[in-house]
Amino acid sequence: MKNRIEEIRNEKGIRQEELAKLMGVSRQTISSLENGRYNPSILLAYKIAKFFGMTIEEVFIFEEE
Repeated sequence: MKNRIEEIRNEKGIRQEELAKLMGVSRQTISSLENGRYNPSILLAYKIAKFFGMTIEEVFIFEEE
């Protein structure tokens, strides 16, 4: 699953550390999400999308294989 977290985060001027703290996860988790090495739980995906004022579908791009 791809996502736009890094793009959106940079547009809003938020550092990985800040987003991680607000989401209750480590900076490494945010980094792994942005690099596609980790798929979030539905709760984390919801929290990230809500924080950015977007839907899950606007942040996370599901690609069928």
